[in-house]
Amino acid sequence: MYHLKSIECSYHIKRNLRIVRIIIIKRQKGQLIQLTLLTGRICRLFVLDGLVQAVYLYAESMLMAAPAKILFFIPPGVHMLDLSGPVQAFWEADQLTGRYEISYCSFKAEVPDATGIHFSRLTHYSKVRLQKGDYLFIPGFSSRLLDQLDEAQWKRLYSWISRQAARGVLVCSVCVGAFVLARSGLLEGKKCTTHWSLIEKLKAAFPGAHIQEDALFTRDGGIYTSAGITSGIDLALFILEENHGALFAHKIARELVVYSRRGAGHSQDSVYLNYRNHPHNGIHQLQDWLIDNLASPANIEKMAERVNMSSRNLTRTFKLQTGISIHQYITLLRLEKADTLRNAPGITISAIAGQCGFANERQLQRIWKNRAFQRTDTHS
Repeated sequence: MYHLKSIECSYHIKRNLRIVRIIIIKRQKGQLIQLTLLTGRICRLFVLDGLVQAVYLYAESMLMAAPAKILFFIPPGVHMLDLSGPVQAFWEADQLTGRYEISYCSFKAEVPDATGIHFSRLTHYSKVRLQKGDYLFIPGFSSRLLDQLDEAQWKRLYSWISRQAARGVLVCSVCVGAFVLARSGLLEGKKCTTHWSLIEKLKAAFPGAHIQEDALFTRDGGIYTSAGITSGIDLALFILEENHGALFAHKIARELVVYSRRGAGHSQDSVYLNYRNHPHNGIHQLQDWLIDNLASPANIEKMAERVNMSSRNLTRTFKLQTGISIHQYITLLRLEKADTLRNAPGITISAIAGQCGFANERQLQRIWKNRAFQRTDTHS
């Protein structure tokens, strides 16, 4: 049995995997372990620093499993970000795991996107072979093309998509792609969503679909849909979390410089990212709630009830998982939001303080002043 040891992490890998080479590469925030099998296949595992008694990815299960195919059907007039966002998320995941094989297909070898950029050397979708557990993505495209969805080439595509779903392929849509899933018969009785501007149109055309108006993305069985544009990235991160856990999805999100509660004006190195590098679901849930409820009083007893802990246990667990106290975290969140609102025209300091949960504007100004002094002192 081979024994690899990384910072406070260990892997036990059976000899029958026939590993012929092991490379450990130090990376920021962790280590990349690259394993080369006798077959020539290369598998990668990323291990975050500072994990105590936890295995980030299980080497044996990763190596034994075949890579999942992520197939993107590129329709004419595709919206580039609907396509490139999820592609980038899965590409980043593959760099860490070697678990994803990304490919592309369409009606013909060359198709244009909505802005006139052309994709070429595409495989015809009918020639692609997918298996149970693979993913098929239908990204969004120009809504002006919705009137063309009754054409013969589209009808043949619907039949093919339906057969893939019956085979156990997981079918995903971004934005207008939901209409393709619906015409393939996959949204009947299913929860789904699409771009907000097309919700009523989808409802009218497919009354049997359970359309969620306020969702970034949905999953119902093997069918995934997302609202459009950047929500395609959210959907991809959700799938990666399903497959590898919240910690892995957080790592990919950080590589993409996104976080679950997106907002303008935040720095790339954000409080929303910096204290989420832990595997505790209860603390993640509380952090999500705090982000959305900064104006609410910071009552430790109420927060403890929310995550089914005692106040003492919550205080201890939060500090252990994040490295800072709940009070420090809330203050950082409030400052982050205040910094964003400060740049908005027509809003007073008093209003900013109220929206961010500070007692009054004097408290906010005092904290701003103290922070500025600390920064000056640090750089002097």
